[in-house]
Amino acid sequence: MAPRRSLPSVGTGAVAVVLVGGVVLTALLTAVAVSAVSVAVAAVVLRSLLNSQRHH
Repeated sequence: MAPRRSLPSVGTGAVAVVLVGGVVLTALLTAVAVSAVSVAVAAVVLRSLLNSQRHH
């Protein structure tokens, strides 16, 4: 029988770095998405205000 090869061990530090990196990336993507939604809402509000001023 051939000897079993064990999987390479991954250090705890490497796992922590990957987890922290994932959390940071998720937070950044969430911040970008929230900013994009805010800009879109502001654009709609400004457009509405400008259109209502033109009709008066």
